[in-house]
Amino acid sequence: MQSSPLELARKLDEEGYLIDPVTATTLFLSLALDKPCLIEGPAGVGKTQLALALARAEKRRLIRLQCYEGLDLSKALYDWNYAKQLLRLQLAKTEEWDEIKFDLFSEEFLLSRPLLEAILSFEPVLLLIDELDKSDEEFESFLLELLAERQVSIPELGTISSKTKPIVILTSNNSRDFSDALRRRCIHIYLTYPSLDREISILRAHAPELADSLVRDVCEFVAKVRKLPLQKLPSVSETIDYARALKALQLEELNYANLLGTLSVLLKYPKDIAKLEERLKKWETESRQSKDNQ
Repeated sequence: MQSSPLELARKLDEEGYLIDPVTATTLFLSLALDKPCLIEGPAGVGKTQLALALARAEKRRLIRLQCYEGLDLSKALYDWNYAKQLLRLQLAKTEEWDEIKFDLFSEEFLLSRPLLEAILSFEPVLLLIDELDKSDEEFESFLLELLAERQVSIPELGTISSKTKPIVILTSNNSRDFSDALRRRCIHIYLTYPSLDREISILRAHAPELADSLVRDVCEFVAKVRKLPLQKLPSVSETIDYARALKALQLEELNYANLLGTLSVLLKYPKDIAKLEERLKKWETESRQSKDNQ
């Protein structure tokens, strides 16, 4: 573990993730206190990327559980190898049931899913439970034991404690709220879209080939777009893609008149694109009038 928030921020920077001092301090405290970290915020602000960069910075193997509606324990925690159990039964026809029934439900016949894999790992791991808000409340309740004690309970085997305590990161896009019990077990980080200066720094770090004028123009443009009532606001990764798209068109600066046909790189819904195209006409007129008055 890093010795200070500043050192943690430096390590994350080396892994390509620029983190602000407040978030770095909160994340450092989560690691120092050995508490799960719940990272919340709108889609596309870098929650998952922060977890991935942290795994690299801490030199831990990443184990990722992608949550979805209907996720159950057979996909998240464990399942039994039924084919292997059946083979065991066939080979044990001469044995009494009492002699083999416990053997059938031993670790030899266990299929580890991401949560159990993290608990059983002998090497340090980072467990990423991604987009937890997409799962249901029943699965959330199951996680409480793992978050508090770093252990899980399997009816046939009992309680299994972690070999090496994993770093646990949970992410949420805030599509639903969580219980007080889950929040009480975590330290919280709320990420939002970066400030203009920070997004410029991020874009320069990820796309150093771009001209400074284009970088600033794109970041200022995206900041204006995020103020519109859109179904999905552009993420940081889409800002980077959009700047590279304009570079591919051999543009060194952003001009509203040249943006038609490029907006699908930035926005993902037809209604959002149509709304922005309409707004571009207004912005282009305002820009032309501003230049005429200078």
